[in-house]
Amino acid sequence: MQISDLKPGHHIHLMGICGTAMASLAGLLQDRGFKVTGSDSAPYPPMSTQLEKLGIPVVKGYAAKNLQPRPDFVIVGNVISASNEEAQELVRLGIPYTSLPKAMGEFIIAGRESIVVSGTHGKTTTTSMMSWICQVQGVKPGFLIGGIPKNFSKSFQNPEGKYFVIEGDEYDTAYFDKVPKFVHYRPRHVILTSIEFDHADIYADLDAVKAAFISLLKLIPTDGTLVYCAEERNILDILPQTSCKRRLSYGIETGDYQARVIKMDDSGTEFELIRSGKATGEIYQTKMGGRYNVLNALACLAMTESLEFDARKVREALQSFEGVKRRQEILGEPGGVLVIEDFAHHPTAVRETVAGIQAKYPKKKIFSVFEPRSATSRRKVFQQDYVNALTPAHEVLIAQAFDQGKIDEGNRFSSDELVGDLRGRGRTANVFGSADAIVEYLVKNAKAGDGVLIMSNGGFDGIYQKLLTGLASR
Repeated sequence: MQISDLKPGHHIHLMGICGTAMASLAGLLQDRGFKVTGSDSAPYPPMSTQLEKLGIPVVKGYAAKNLQPRPDFVIVGNVISASNEEAQELVRLGIPYTSLPKAMGEFIIAGRESIVVSGTHGKTTTTSMMSWICQVQGVKPGFLIGGIPKNFSKSFQNPEGKYFVIEGDEYDTAYFDKVPKFVHYRPRHVILTSIEFDHADIYADLDAVKAAFISLLKLIPTDGTLVYCAEERNILDILPQTSCKRRLSYGIETGDYQARVIKMDDSGTEFELIRSGKATGEIYQTKMGGRYNVLNALACLAMTESLEFDARKVREALQSFEGVKRRQEILGEPGGVLVIEDFAHHPTAVRETVAGIQAKYPKKKIFSVFEPRSATSRRKVFQQDYVNALTPAHEVLIAQAFDQGKIDEGNRFSSDELVGDLRGRGRTANVFGSADAIVEYLVKNAKAGDGVLIMSNGGFDGIYQKLLTGLASR
C-alpha cells in the first residue's frame, strides 16, 4: 500500500507526532477524514496542546504495543532511529510506512504549486506571513508551518486553491531516507532567507550545508521563482546552481527589494519599499519588531509581486499579521515585568532577537535568558559565537546545556565558559543549574518596567509559567 492508496477512515499512526511538522501533518490528515493516532517521547506545548485540542490521542513513550490495534499506515518522524522498539515492531509487522516529507509531497502537495520557505533563519515567521498573505488574498492556500501562527491558531490548513505554503527544513527526512526534507516538497516557488552552518549532529561543515541547499535550488523548475536575500554571501555562492530564470533579491541595503525603516518601537515597524534602487513612496507597517522581520516582509513582498497578488491586500495582510507563538510572543506582564518568549537557538538568531527586543523596548532593561538545548547549541562549535551574540545584552542568564550525555566531553558547549567570557567583556552574566534557580533570581531582581526575554527551542522545564506565577506573587 502506498500513501496515495489511503481512503478516509483508514488508520494512520505517527511516530514522533509532537514534532512541529508532524503535529501539523496529523491535523491535515484528520481534517481529511483519517483516524489519526501518535506516539512521542516528550510531548510539550504548543504542539501537544494543539493535538489535545484536535482530540488526537498521543501515547507518551515508544513501544511495540503502540501498534496495537494495527494501523493501516505509519508515518515515521526523523527523531526515530532504526533501533527504536516501535520502529522495529513496525518492520516486523510489515505495516507500510513512509516519512513526513514524502507524505507531504506525494499526498498533500501533490499537483499544487508549492511555495517553499527555506533557510537557516526566519523560516517559521516568513512561512506564517506568506500563508496569511495568501489567505487575505483569497487564494485559499494550504500550509504547513513549524509553529502556530496567531492569525490561524493552528499550524496547518488543507488547500482549496492551487497554492501550498510550506516551511522547508534542511534537516534530514528519516533514518531510512537521509536527504533534506525540502527535497520532497516539489519546490516551484522558493524563498531562501539565509545559509549558515547549523545542525552539527548531521552536517560536517558549512560546505555540507551548502550542498543541501544546492539540491533545493536544482529542483526549482526553469519557469519557477527564486526569492533570495542578497545580503547573504553563502546564498550568492550557490546561485549559479539553479536553472530558475525568475530570480528576485531582497535586503535592507541591497537587492531588488529594499527597505528604508521609518520607525521601529513597541508598536511595531514602519518602512518604505525601495524597488530596483528607487523610492516608491509605498509605506508598509507590521506589528513585528527587529531588522530580521523587515527582511521577512521584504521576502514576502518580492514573492507576492512575482505571483501578481493584489498589492492593497498584501499591505493589509502585513499590517494585520500577528506573528507566531514562541516568536517574540508576549506571555504577560506580571508585576510590571514584560515576559517574552522566543524560539531563538542558533547564535545568529540569538543575536538578532536580543537586538530586536532591546530596540523595540528601548526604555526597558532586558534580562536575556538562554537555554542551550538544540543539537548544535549543546556542542562547542559555536562557543565563541554565543559570546559575540550575547555581548550586547543588558544582562545575561544562561542555563546549563540540556542533556549532553551523548556528546563527547571535548565537544560539549560550556555555559560556565560563556559566562566567564561575557564577564571578561564587562557584561553582567550568570549561569544557573535549573529553571527554578533562574526564576528565583528574576523574581528577586527584575523590577517593574523591566523585561525578560526567554530563548529556548524546547520546554525549558516549564520556566515560562513558573516565572509568570513567581512574578505575580511578589
